[in-house]
Amino acid sequence: MKMPNDFDDNSNMTLTVVMSIVAVSAFVGVVLLTVLLLNNNQKGNAAAQARQNESVQAAARPESPVILYPETDELVNSDGLHPDDLDFWDMYPEATATPTPEPTPTPEPEEADPSTDGKHTLVEYADGTEEWVLISPYLPKHEYDFTKLVCQSDLMKYYENGKKTSYVGVDISKYQDYVDFVKVKKAGIDFVMLRLGARGYGTGQLILDEYFTDNIKRATDAGLEVGVYFYSQAVTTDEAIEEANMVISNLGEYQITYPVAYDMELVENDTARTESLTKAEKTDIAKAFLDTIAESGRKTMIYGNKEWLIKEIDMSKLTAYDVWLSQAADIPDYPYKFSMWQYDFEGSVDGIVGYVNMNISFINFSEK
Repeated sequence: MKMPNDFDDNSNMTLTVVMSIVAVSAFVGVVLLTVLLLNNNQKGNAAAQARQNESVQAAARPESPVILYPETDELVNSDGLHPDDLDFWDMYPEATATPTPEPTPTPEPEEADPSTDGKHTLVEYADGTEEWVLISPYLPKHEYDFTKLVCQSDLMKYYENGKKTSYVGVDISKYQDYVDFVKVKKAGIDFVMLRLGARGYGTGQLILDEYFTDNIKRATDAGLEVGVYFYSQAVTTDEAIEEANMVISNLGEYQITYPVAYDMELVENDTARTESLTKAEKTDIAKAFLDTIAESGRKTMIYGNKEWLIKEIDMSKLTAYDVWLSQAADIPDYPYKFSMWQYDFEGSVDGIVGYVNMNISFINFSEK
């Protein structure tokens, strides 16, 4: 068993522990104080360095000039200036709008010369005026080479590969009076186109050519190929059919070898009953005549000059019929297909007194 007095022997040990603790605490405090002093010194040095840098930068910057603005009264009253004198906007030129440049005009394409473009043909009217007319692409064109035309003894002839392929003819009416068809045949004429009759352009009366009956008999007897034509002044299709029936009736038993030609044309220096007809009406009338002739088994043909065939009727509706072109010229310039050409109005042939119309046929109708 331990007694209280047993603790008296450890009193020296307790003092030693206490002193150790105090010593350690003092050492720690010294260390902490040292660390604090060092930090304060670094902060002070950084602040001093910053202040030094600011001083250097301030010294390097140039001093800003001090601008002293005069008082308004000084500006106004100095040298007698007035506020209006301070209006400086007039010193500058007035702004002007920049003009918008005009667009460069596009040059118009030059019109082709219709006389050389190959797409037009010149029509000369009865009143002397002229017009370049566009050639229709829908009508058949002729294929003649007019360098092969030869005029021999006032007779026009056409050659192909050195061989004559044309036929010379004249057209005859009462205005030639009596014709010696034997002499005409010997003069080199191959065929004749005889006027069978006409309708009066004023009265509308049907008239048989007074020389027709004698002419067709003697021309046939002379060995000439024969065709006929009728001068029409019909103003309706009924009148056209009436004219065609008159032709058929008066041909009777004659088996003519050349066509029956329909002739409606302008009347010079007078007023004709057909002048009020439209192009469409003239076309219908011509077709009525030609259809009636064709139904009788005869050959058909439409006669006209260039103006008539291009401007007065619609040939696109009459392509079934041969064309007899009337144009006094060295070379015809009608662009469309034609079978016969009346080339001279003042021809001279033995057996005919006075002038006669001369014709060339590019087809032998007797074999057609």
